[in-house]
Amino acid sequence: MTALTVYIPCDAAALSLGADRVADAFRREALAHGVSLEIKRTGSHGMFWLEPLVEVATPQGRVGFGPVRPEDVAGLFDSGALAGGDHRLRLGPVADMVWMQQQQRLSFARCGVVDPLSLDDYAAHDGFKGLRRALQISPAEVVEEVRASGLRGRGGAGFPTGIKWKTVHDAASDRKYVICNADEGDSGTFADRMIFEGDPFMLIEGMAIGAYAVGASKGFIYLRSEYPHAAKTMARAMELAEQAGWIGDDAFGPGKHFHLEQRIGAGAYICGEETALIESLEGKRALVRAKPPIPALHGLFGRPTLVNNVLSFAAIPFILAEGGQAYADFGSGKSRGTLPVQLGGNVKRGGLIELAFGITLREIVEGFGGGTASGRPIRAIQIGGPLGAYITESQLDLQMDYEELATNGAMLGHGGIVVFDDSVDMAKMARFALRFGADESCGKCTPCRIGATRGGELVERIVAGERIPQNIALLRDLCDVMAAGSLCAHGGLIPNPVLSALNRFPEDFSPVAHKTAAE
Repeated sequence: MTALTVYIPCDAAALSLGADRVADAFRREALAHGVSLEIKRTGSHGMFWLEPLVEVATPQGRVGFGPVRPEDVAGLFDSGALAGGDHRLRLGPVADMVWMQQQQRLSFARCGVVDPLSLDDYAAHDGFKGLRRALQISPAEVVEEVRASGLRGRGGAGFPTGIKWKTVHDAASDRKYVICNADEGDSGTFADRMIFEGDPFMLIEGMAIGAYAVGASKGFIYLRSEYPHAAKTMARAMELAEQAGWIGDDAFGPGKHFHLEQRIGAGAYICGEETALIESLEGKRALVRAKPPIPALHGLFGRPTLVNNVLSFAAIPFILAEGGQAYADFGSGKSRGTLPVQLGGNVKRGGLIELAFGITLREIVEGFGGGTASGRPIRAIQIGGPLGAYITESQLDLQMDYEELATNGAMLGHGGIVVFDDSVDMAKMARFALRFGADESCGKCTPCRIGATRGGELVERIVAGERIPQNIALLRDLCDVMAAGSLCAHGGLIPNPVLSALNRFPEDFSPVAHKTAAE
């Protein structure tokens, strides 16, 4: 009997497009053709327009086919494509595809390659190399490697990770905590989910290194409830890691424990803010805390707490395995290392791209993305989630780094990029940002709680033609108050999409534009 090994993603994006049904079709056809079949489930490579992407093991390596539908499987067997023959869905070796070749994959090198729940597979692809090295040096030396790497927070603010780690490391306390903020709520972002479903041991390793470096004995992963597949995969990965001794009792040596728990949030966007997340973990309503004190000194249950997001922890194993300087060698200016970009919206080829800082938006949107899916001209791009600024097509040559984006009134955020063609109504987008901000406000501070609601009403009046100059002036004043007076970044950032839409697309804020659209 002929033997065949195929790799089929178990990533949620692939599952939503029928990956399980494709796997069932392979089983049926293998049985009918007398083929001994082994199916290995992996994460996704991030080429979502090709999902479900199936790879077949050959003497020359893994050859990809995609997108594969259940009805395509019989043809793959009958044509001999699985044994090296040609087929319309044949992509060749996935690693040789231009999309993959042009990337610098450090954190996502294993996604789509390994079985996410195989410790042997993870170890065979340099897994736990960073943790092994960390345990051979002192916690202070680990912190120094992170500082030397230039890694900055991948959640939005871009704060230097090494400084945060040193603050927690230096804090005196009988107990410290490590928290992974996996409350990935920005529209157009999915990198966290891909790691949970495709390479969960990497996150566990990164958190373990962080716990060792700062002296924490307990860690929490705070995951949003909308990710059931991710939660299930991570729960099992944590069990396997503890059974193998990478976490749990004596994980860092005799008497040096590190226990890890996963907690599922109820879907509040505000829990992406670290102090609201901590409140939620403590069993309270998710309200933002005033700062100071900062969580690094007074966090979970009043103890020093290291809070990083998934992409920050995901960068740590490489940094410790290869050295901080090896990571810093990627990137430009003060933006070091690589950035996982999540490209979505009206784009031909959406997906996950990991690139060194310094690439331009044009290279991402037009080069990797292939332009709009509709074929219409690009009009606007939003970077950094629903509270990120809108930029125009003329700004596509901006470099993707913290400083250049900030200089142009934009922010990097979690690395999400959403593309819009020339059919978009930017007044509606501004109104959506305000309504979203109002719906997701924790309600603790007045500028955010009331400002977002009143702002939405002002946009309605403007597009209806009511006292346009006066209401635009009032909207601008309201945005100034929200930016300067809100307790946290949620209220402080709501003006970003509103003002960028108003300043860069003023023609959409007129009753004439909306009357014409209605006609």
